[in-house]
Amino acid sequence: MGEILLIRHGETTWSATHRHTSYTDLELTPDGERQARALGVMLAGRRFVRVLSSPRQRALRTAHLAGLKVDATDPDLAEWYYGEYEGRTTADIQEDRPHWNIWTDGCPGGESPSQVGERLDRVLARVTPLLDRGNVGLVGHGHSLRVLGARWIGLPPSAGARLRLDTATVSVLGHEHGRQVIQRWNQPAPPPPGSAPGPGVRH
Repeated sequence: MGEILLIRHGETTWSATHRHTSYTDLELTPDGERQARALGVMLAGRRFVRVLSSPRQRALRTAHLAGLKVDATDPDLAEWYYGEYEGRTTADIQEDRPHWNIWTDGCPGGESPSQVGERLDRVLARVTPLLDRGNVGLVGHGHSLRVLGARWIGLPPSAGARLRLDTATVSVLGHEHGRQVIQRWNQPAPPPPGSAPGPGVRH
């Protein structure tokens, strides 16, 4: 039985400043490109029966730099649609709505948690049968992949709040005794030989 590898894209200028980014099609920063190349070391030797990517260039570029051959783009892997909150930070939004929580409230003009969960359920329904043949790679975004991880283990979309996911990380979904489990989560690529470890969070 194969595994599902969730690959979050490398850093962008907005991810580095915690700005919500869904449809805004940003490029990777130079650090983001280095992160993506480092993912190739982690993924070396992995064989995939299918690699799907969000259609956003930050995801596709990450896949390319990591040495992955994308078989198709899947709009259901796009980031949570933030609507009126596109480009804003949580701190900024909470100045207007002090108790706002994306995981329970969703976004005005955008998606609710249940809507995001429905499309990530569609992704899982399409790729799960492929695991009989081997591994599947999914290249995407922070919030949407967190929802996907929660749905894989039978939790509601809001449970993604408990699954922090940094840029340029690999998470692995698999099985144990016939149950769907999270095998690894939020694993960053190792730093290049001779380099100092990074000081903090990879946004």
